[in-house]
Amino acid sequence: MKYKVVDLFSGCGGLSLGFMQAGYSVVAAFDNWEPTINIYKKNFDHDVINLDLSDIRSHKKIAEYKPDIIIGGPPCQDFSSAGKRNEELGRADLTVAYAQIISKVKPKFFLMENVGRIVKSRRLKEAVKIFKDSGYGLSYQILEASYCGVPQARKRFIMFGELGGEDHILEYYFQKNKSEKPMTVRDYFGNTLDTEHYYRHPRNYSRRAIFSVDEPSPTIRGVNRPIPKGYNGHANDSSPINGKVRPLTTMERAMVQTFPKKFVWEGKKTDLEQMIGNAVPVKLAEFVARCIAEYTNDKQSGKMIAFNGPTVQQSLKF
Repeated sequence: MKYKVVDLFSGCGGLSLGFMQAGYSVVAAFDNWEPTINIYKKNFDHDVINLDLSDIRSHKKIAEYKPDIIIGGPPCQDFSSAGKRNEELGRADLTVAYAQIISKVKPKFFLMENVGRIVKSRRLKEAVKIFKDSGYGLSYQILEASYCGVPQARKRFIMFGELGGEDHILEYYFQKNKSEKPMTVRDYFGNTLDTEHYYRHPRNYSRRAIFSVDEPSPTIRGVNRPIPKGYNGHANDSSPINGKVRPLTTMERAMVQTFPKKFVWEGKKTDLEQMIGNAVPVKLAEFVARCIAEYTNDKQSGKMIAFNGPTVQQSLKF
């Protein structure tokens, strides 16, 4: 069965593209930031709608597409280690809004992506209660992208829900399908980069900033700056600063996020850097989508994995 997918908080389309590469049919996407909607439109043929997903009436438009699966990554800045870590700034409320949309539309499955720190959030507790009250069995895992086909040490919280399903059922497939070793930048790019070491601007100068292509990239963030005169190196840098060390380009950063070379990027550089940093890595999305497909195929064929353990609320210590 080719499941119909709707992508909420779609950004520039990392989740959408990953699910499409895994064989799903994405029928619509929703976001509320015009620059990223413009990029999405340049790369996908299905509908993309500018809609305020915090509006409780937004579920009516989403329901028109009759999705089998709703996927989405509600904005994570208020949970992120790179953000202010303040749930009262408003964006964390979109996690609850996402859960409310799921409770109204009632797709067979849903997928929610966020930063790993969300597990400490009371907003996640609220969302989980909404999901459980709506009849969803929940699986969750913090996945490191470098073990899922992405050359980046990016940790992301993934929650999967199945209407009428069991808790924890997908976690077996996450573990089963992860690679044994992390993917490095060289593994992904081969020898096509003209540098062995590159600069990634740190949040402060007490952190390293120079990385080797023979390790996974650090998390791609929405900031990409040249090497400043004030950076004098760090004991853990992979190389001293020299004329061969440079920042990755915008396009190279998009490829570390596993967007294909042919993906179209047009617009203000600051907007592009921000949406690339916010995106779900395409290959991470594809990894999760293939785990869901494997589970649903096993279920249809009668091959089931039993899990007898704590509920999701208990395992998340709610």
